[in-house]
Amino acid sequence: MATYVLVHGGGHGGWAWQKVARLLEADGHTVYYPSLTGCGDRAHLISADVDLNTHITDVANLLFYEDLKDVVLVAHSYGGIVITGVADRVADRVAKLVFVDSPRGRSNAEAFPPIVEMRKSGQVVDGVELVVFPSEDLVAFYGVTDPEEVKWMMQRLTPHPWKSIEQKLDLRNETALDTIPRYHIVATSSVRMGAHDNLPADERVAGRFWQIDGPHDLMVTEPQAIAGLLTEIACAPAPIQENEARRSSSRVPGRV
Repeated sequence: MATYVLVHGGGHGGWAWQKVARLLEADGHTVYYPSLTGCGDRAHLISADVDLNTHITDVANLLFYEDLKDVVLVAHSYGGIVITGVADRVADRVAKLVFVDSPRGRSNAEAFPPIVEMRKSGQVVDGVELVVFPSEDLVAFYGVTDPEEVKWMMQRLTPHPWKSIEQKLDLRNETALDTIPRYHIVATSSVRMGAHDNLPADERVAGRFWQIDGPHDLMVTEPQAIAGLLTEIACAPAPIQENEARRSSSRVPGRV
């Protein structure tokens, strides 16, 4: 059985992975799906200090304090930058990285330029610049149309701190990071937008790339397909050179 850590996207929370997590748990896997600081059930912790490093530390600390090893680290959208930073810090705890409709880059502003436009409709609340305020238009942008699911999401979506979107990754362990196999699951709607044009060709041809005919929030609309692919990925053997080369020293999360 595998151990998964599922990281949500911007404005979401751990709740967004609930359907997928229950399917994986029903098959006997261990699943963690935390909310990042300032999001979901941790929305009350938002402050002007919350940035990308905060979110990386959230997840790195989870792996450290729960003593998780050989983790299949999965992220949706914004979370892709987060798990890249986590793997850079604690590479020896991560077996595989899975990006669910998550563009590639050193920051989310760089990876997905349209998010910069969304900044124009943001607001400063209690000294914190926030973007992607919940609305039915936003849920429609995520591709969720079922009335019950729209209602469910509208009750749980939260504004997201712009600082974490703008900040660039500070990678310090790229040799180890680059040995961790990466897998991509993308939505056809995002492919049409060109959001994944910069994915490395070797990851496409190595059987580590899947396209699902669905919207951006695949974990909400297509949970069975996502759970099935995550199971397939966990069971797939990692290249030997990647497994053996990765065991370098890791920084203790939250103490650097």
